[in-house]
Amino acid sequence: MSEFQTIKYDLSDNIATITLNRPERLNAAPVEMATEISDALAQAVSEGARCVLMTGEGRAFCSGADLAAGSDGSSRGLGGDGAKWSLNYAYNPMMRALAELPIPLVTAVNGPAAGVGCSMGLAGDFVVASESAYFLQAFVNIGLVPDGGATWMLPRLIGKARAMEMMMLGEKIRADRAYEWGMVHKVVDNDSLMDEALALAKRLAEGPTMALGLMRRLAVENLDRSYAEALDAEANAQREAGNSDDARIGAVAFLKKEKAQFTGK
Repeated sequence: MSEFQTIKYDLSDNIATITLNRPERLNAAPVEMATEISDALAQAVSEGARCVLMTGEGRAFCSGADLAAGSDGSSRGLGGDGAKWSLNYAYNPMMRALAELPIPLVTAVNGPAAGVGCSMGLAGDFVVASESAYFLQAFVNIGLVPDGGATWMLPRLIGKARAMEMMMLGEKIRADRAYEWGMVHKVVDNDSLMDEALALAKRLAEGPTMALGLMRRLAVENLDRSYAEALDAEANAQREAGNSDDARIGAVAFLKKEKAQFTGK
């Protein structure tokens, strides 16, 4: 079991829960947190987790990169060269790890999700937000550009007009508006957030893990493919899924009119 300094990690009932754990800083993410999240995701897969649930400790999800610690958490400082280094070294690998995770990802956004924290929160296949949650691209307010994949993610998620509103005006998008825009799966009471998110994670963890992982991969990769290429990618993924134990279990259960008891293999 890895020892983490900026996050908490727990694996139970096939669900790996990653909790950003710097509540005194609204879970602002230094480089160390980004690398620990990447390590925790790899650990979850290696330990056989069938779903990942990510949330924040305290009253925030993640308030962005920890500028007080320097853009890379070291003495490289806040200048452009240091920012580029920290993105290439830690934050971008973390975002790629979230995107390439071969199992479902649920994010429980329990408060502010700003900057790279906004990208992290929206990386979930299912984003469950509390009533007090909001999403913020505040880079324009400090003369910077969005990062963490936001300039790729937001136009595809909510369209160019709304993405430009978020990025260029730098205003909070509260949970109810985020739901209207299609950014989140569900908005729930603050007190029931984790119960709702865990119930969803449990449902996904009991599903056909390989097929779910292939779905999330296709949903991202096919955004930049032609229709013909997408059809070919689906055919290849269907062959992979169709040869799994879960596909055989599902077929037998369907014929018997029973609920499939998937094993994740």
